[in-house]
Amino acid sequence: MHILIVEDEKKVASFLQRGLAAEHYEVDVVHDGDAGLERALETDYDLVVLDVMLPGRDGLAVLRELRARRRLVPVLLLTARGGVADKVSGLDLGADDYLTKPFAFEELLARVRALLRRGAPATPPTLSCADLVLDPATHNVTRADRKIELTAREYALLEFFLRNTGRVLSRAVIAQRVWGLHFDTLTNVIDVYVNYLRRKIDTDSEPKLLHTVRGTGYVLRAPEA
Repeated sequence: MHILIVEDEKKVASFLQRGLAAEHYEVDVVHDGDAGLERALETDYDLVVLDVMLPGRDGLAVLRELRARRRLVPVLLLTARGGVADKVSGLDLGADDYLTKPFAFEELLARVRALLRRGAPATPPTLSCADLVLDPATHNVTRADRKIELTAREYALLEFFLRNTGRVLSRAVIAQRVWGLHFDTLTNVIDVYVNYLRRKIDTDSEPKLLHTVRGTGYVLRAPEA
């Protein structure tokens, strides 16, 4: 397991490096936020131990940038500030755990083991039908590498279709799963939104993917090879 320590107090950093190395972890150390961010972006670490109070870019700014770039490596924050508000700020930014200085090395080691067992969250796989691709992690939708802009409701509708490719979906099922509503036979909202979506994903594209099944509902499918 490969761990990055970002800690400006060199004695603390050296102590952590020696202790973790004795537990057979591979450990890199840097002493400021900018160097920490650079290393965390260029290397696939299994864990980052990140001090909050750093010269230059502070630890929270490093964490914010990592999560903005969708780096899901587990992060253990270290700080001398033990207030609840500081802990909440770090966790809300995407930290996986929080340890207040001073701490016993045994406690840090237990938290390291727990985070490494948990690992990084799995990146959701992309959903696709023919050359139509939806990325749940970024909410990007493309068809033949052309970006498609969708409203939040259109996106939710397309995601539901893609998770049920080849399955005929009734208006009642769509209403319940996408709108969270019982289907009203007097409304045409499902048909309206399906038509909005069809224009965006099928206009000027072949093959057509979103089909009406008369008397039943709709299906997203690619033609058989």
